Amino acid sequence: MRMKEEFSCDRSDEETEGEETTSQCSVGVLQRQRKLVVVGYALTSKKTKSFLQPKLEGLARNKGILFVAIDQNRSLSEQGPFDIVLHKLTGKEWRQILEEYWHAHPEVTVLDPPDAIQHLHNRQSMLQCVADMNLSDSYGKVGVPKQLVIKRDASSIPEAVTKAGLSLPIVAKPLVADGSAKSHELSLAYDQYSLRKLEPPLVLQEFVNHGGVLFKVYIVGETIKVVRRFSLPDVTKRELSKNAGVFQFPRVSCAAASADDADLDPSVGELPQRPLLERLAKELRRRLGLRLFNLDIIREHGARDHFYVIDINYFPGYGKMPEYEHIFTNFLLSLVQSQYKKRSCQ
Repeated sequence: MRMKEEFSCDRSDEETEGEETTSQCSVGVLQRQRKLVVVGYALTSKKTKSFLQPKLEGLARNKGILFVAIDQNRSLSEQGPFDIVLHKLTGKEWRQILEEYWHAHPEVTVLDPPDAIQHLHNRQSMLQCVADMNLSDSYGKVGVPKQLVIKRDASSIPEAVTKAGLSLPIVAKPLVADGSAKSHELSLAYDQYSLRKLEPPLVLQEFVNHGGVLFKVYIVGETIKVVRRFSLPDVTKRELSKNAGVFQFPRVSCAAASADDADLDPSVGELPQRPLLERLAKELRRRLGLRLFNLDIIREHGARDHFYVIDINYFPGYGKMPEYEHIFTNFLLSLVQSQYKKRSCQ
């Protein structure tokens, strides 16, 4: 089973310097002269590099879309005017600035609402929407692994795990999912004694054997794109009995771990049915109030149609998504068209 995946390079220093020049232009004049769609963005430098790649900016310009860097040292209302604000910054101060701006400029589309994003910063609440859905139809069943939240006192973990009925091995993840490198780290505990070595606050999830492959489901508005990534290998009963301790892993799913070119057993590599993903994505868009996110999904090994959502991320690494430039620019244009239709009907 083979599927070709494309990867784009990071932006060069020349493009970054050019972007700074563009951000200092009179946006209002450009809007009137060329009827541009102006997207103000507030991203970390790392996110700017991975997302605003030259191919995306070039295609956007050809479609009449201008990306403008938001100056965080100036009032947001003094900048623009913007049609869309695209952001992925953390902190109460930024949330307050954005909420005040949105209240004063309701005509601007904010991607995405700060309160909705905040919901995904806590792994205790992150997967609750999926659990509440209890999604099951002829195309498959989607749930979440058994999980337990430990906020303090590592010594109480073994007893809490037994009481909750979680089976070893156990996956441990930081409770806070704020996009930092630390928040993406995970540990795998093989025995009861080693659970005491974990450092709360964290979420414990029952490890589900899934053939060492996960499905990264990118969602951009109503568009869905799925890629395969290598994941943690299955743990057999023999390995469980022979191993002890806590094994730490960095971020497991990344571009370097693409499984789309690998020869996989169809029972492992077959993508989830499209109608199932469309129903899942539509319901999560409604429940979460988000339009830019992705899902990490695994298939229970030996069960063709039983899936688990193990993580949800806001504004993920779209630069690793095939054809993201076309998908994202079309999405931005559709938002502006929707705004125009609403105003014309009023």
